[in-house]
Parts: sequence; structure tokens; C-alpha cells
Amino acid sequence: MSNSYDIIIVPDPVLKQTAQPVSKVDAAVQKQMDKMLATMYEAPGIGLAANQVNLLNRVLVMDLARKDEGEAPTPICMANPEIIWESEELSVMQEGCLSIPQQYADVERPARVRVKYLNREGKQDELEADGLLSHCVQHEIDHLNGVLFVDYLSSLK
Repeated sequence: MSNSYDIIIVPDPVLKQTAQPVSKVDAAVQKQMDKMLATMYEAPGIGLAANQVNLLNRVLVMDLARKDEGEAPTPICMANPEIIWESEELSVMQEGCLSIPQQYADVERPARVRVKYLNREGKQDELEADGLLSHCVQHEIDHLNGVLFVDYLSSLK
């Protein structure tokens, strides 16, 4: 069995489906997280949601460390992530997506968010994010809700 998944590409309908919460973080979910990280690093990308590997549970992984600049990996694994606070201040960043190759666009999102989630050990945790991390976690949570970053663009065109 390979230690990475195939990444699902648009217009696969699984990308528009809503992922279901996990009841707990058990060995199977931990294995999924590890395999998703391996897939993301291989791609390479900075975030990956379960929908993107054809799984419909609420699991995402992220790592913003710049390996090309010698930074050590700092993986973040989340199960059942939920935004519990967002700033009124907005920020615009260019986003891309492993499921939408070669497409990049500026997306406006809340500049800062607080997310509660279950970590890889299954413990309740919170992350306060700004900058790229804030955009990344919102982008990946969108995936779990069947929303793609390009869905934000139609209103601009």
C-alpha cells in the first residue's frame, strides 16, 4: 500500500460535497493524517483537505514551513476544524489549489481567524492564525464544506 493518496482534480463531484465530522481521532484517522501529509509534501503544497483525496471526513493537514529555505517541517493536523472567531479586517492573498492545477487568483478573506479542532492526539486545541496561515486554514475548511477558492471569483468577473 502506498503511503500517499491520489489528489482529486476538478470537476470531480467529491470536491463539491460536504465532509462529515469524525467521531474521534483514532489510529485510522492518524494514519489518514500522516498519509495526507505525505501526499501534500509530494505535490508539493501547503495544505490538503480530505475531499481532495476522495475522503469525506473533516480532516485537513497544513505545513507552511519553507523546506526550500531549510525550515524544518511544522505539520498541523486538524480533525473537525471550526472557525470560532474571525476578524472584521480583511486580507487579500493569491491562492492556488492542488485540485485546480495552474490556477491562481486573489481571494479576500478575514485577515485573522481562531479555529478549534481536534489535534493528531485527539485533544481539543485552538489555533489563532493570521497572514498565510489564516488564508490556508480557511481555504482547507472551505474544501471540507464543498467550497473551492474559485467559487469566490465569479462575483468579481
